[in-house]
Amino acid sequence: MAKQDIAMQVLQQVVKLPVVKVDREKFLVEKFSKELDRKDIPTLIEQGPTALLPQESLDRVAKACIKDNVLLASGTSVLAGLPGGIIMAITIPTDVAQFYAFSLKLAQELGYIYGFDDLWASRNELSEEAKNTLLLYLGVMLGVNGAGALLRSGGVTVAKQVIKVVNKKALTKTLWYPILEKILKIFGVNLTKGGLAKGMGKVIPILGGVISGGLTFATMKPMGERLQQELSKLVNYNEVQYQRDVDTIRKEVEIIEGE
Repeated sequence: MAKQDIAMQVLQQVVKLPVVKVDREKFLVEKFSKELDRKDIPTLIEQGPTALLPQESLDRVAKACIKDNVLLASGTSVLAGLPGGIIMAITIPTDVAQFYAFSLKLAQELGYIYGFDDLWASRNELSEEAKNTLLLYLGVMLGVNGAGALLRSGGVTVAKQVIKVVNKKALTKTLWYPILEKILKIFGVNLTKGGLAKGMGKVIPILGGVISGGLTFATMKPMGERLQQELSKLVNYNEVQYQRDVDTIRKEVEIIEGE
């Protein structure tokens, strides 16, 4: 099985876990209502925190989210207490499902803090754009070159506060698709190194237990920090930064196509 196929299979299964779905409106109100007047809540929901709060406040809340999610992932089993039908649908090891479920939950929260729209607009399933956005978040967390630039410049989706900067300059699929493919490949390589590939294609018994707390902390924390640092660059994003990101994407695509 190709590494990209392994990666996509894992993502498709992990997003089925309830913990992955973050309610954007509920999350934003919970995290920012104490810092805002009640009259500002509609603006918070419509335009996002970047329209109301300074970068210092956004960064502080983002770093707290990283800490909270890492601690949760280190000590909780996301599969415990789930209906049997969901359990049977998860054919990957429990620790892998747990780790990436919380990683994607954290990624969404960070995205909402820095201006991205609700990925679960339909409430039932993710759109293709939403799936690609999650994949891009994951690419940044894994340190894939060009992923941060693509996330900011609106190749897949656009943060609310930068729409005016990138609105008439949509990147073509030929520019952003190779980077998404690279993310899938690197994600697949990471999974293969963990021994997951041998078990794909057949049901792996769910034996319970969670990934080592120490390993989760050591791995997820820097992943979250990497995404937070890239997203924070969206605050006061301008034409110069946009062009710099586009140049980064073009150079990375040239490298990928030359491999």
